[in-house]
Amino acid sequence: MLVVVRAWLPDRPGALGQVASRIGAVRGDVLGIEILEAGGGRVIDELVVSIDDPGLVDLLISEVGAVDGVSVEHVRPIEGDRLDPDLIALAVGAELAEAEPADRPAVLCTGAARVSDASWSVVMRDAGVLEQFGEPPDLPWVQAFLDGSQHLDSVSSVDQSVPSDLVWAHLVRSGISVAAGRSDRPVHERERLRVALLGRLADALID
Repeated sequence: MLVVVRAWLPDRPGALGQVASRIGAVRGDVLGIEILEAGGGRVIDELVVSIDDPGLVDLLISEVGAVDGVSVEHVRPIEGDRLDPDLIALAVGAELAEAEPADRPAVLCTGAARVSDASWSVVMRDAGVLEQFGEPPDLPWVQAFLDGSQHLDSVSSVDQSVPSDLVWAHLVRSGISVAAGRSDRPVHERERLRVALLGRLADALID
């Protein structure tokens, strides 16, 4: 089975190697690594791990967390092959470019959810919902947040007033805003950056 392990590591030489060694100790195989965020002497890594025995997942978590300075933020199983998140973003960009103009807001909506692995997303313009995916929270709250977030940095996680479960982008030229969210784990800078770049691309394509 495949599991995704998201962990905070000290930003020091050898820390990732120690984590990989602990994973190997329970017969796990690291298939992929993505750095989601770095700063303040800490790094948030997401590791895709193949492990033969599902019964060893709890031991895997314990072993990783036993490395000095490491804390496990989230672990989740995944079905089938996990596509590289950057390839998903490229695929969504291609779909946006190839879509009929009238269909692009819908592609943006589902695409924002795909690139951020969100459970819901919404595309809004002038306080109206253009497209919706999943079950967003209270839509008036989402609209109020988008209206009040024009001054916020949608990528940086430094601002503590930014919700950790929400990612968004404002498309200035087209007057559209897109938001997406999930409740099971925080959103980090690399995931926010993907949505911001997707928004820039969509803004050049949507009228």
